Amino acid sequence: MHQPILYSYRRCPYAMRARMALHYANIDVEIREIALREKPAHMLAVSPKGTVPVLVLASGKVLEQSLDIMDWALEQSDVNAWIIQDPELQKFSADLIEVNDGAFKQALDKYKYAIRFPENPPDVYRAQGEAFLERLESLLQQNAYLCRNTVSKTDVAIFPFVRQFCMVDEAWFEGANYPALKTWLSGLLSSRLFIDVMQKHPVWRET
Repeated sequence: MHQPILYSYRRCPYAMRARMALHYANIDVEIREIALREKPAHMLAVSPKGTVPVLVLASGKVLEQSLDIMDWALEQSDVNAWIIQDPELQKFSADLIEVNDGAFKQALDKYKYAIRFPENPPDVYRAQGEAFLERLESLLQQNAYLCRNTVSKTDVAIFPFVRQFCMVDEAWFEGANYPALKTWLSGLLSSRLFIDVMQKHPVWRET
């Protein structure tokens, strides 16, 4: 195997942040776009969890978690210093990503798929997610990005989930009072990095 293999699904926020880190680090990978209902046997063999992203390195080592893939990519190359060096800021970043991947992701899933959670109307789940949006807005009122005035791993790890949350009801988000968050989101959406990693790939088939 001459280059790493990345099993991915274009719209998955976990896969999105992994692709962004790999592309930023200028690491060539073979992207294998999967169909969720027809997962490749090789992917399931190397990673029985059955979710993307999965990165199979040239050495044969398998990275199954998106944050591990991001960290590996940044270890190879980090020209714009996405890695935060300050210990206190590192902990702050890790805590913020943990909330994103935990409570916010749970609220996002219920808001996006509210029909599956009929015990509450969608706006209840949206309000749960807004607690995180309000926290991000407060941070972005202080700096251009979540931890400082330049982009870091924190922004790229969180951005795809905020994007997905805001797309559930775009009319609502347009009218919502999150000026700094909207500027941050718009900047990342229009970045060359994001545009490049969102190019469509045909579904990969085993032959």
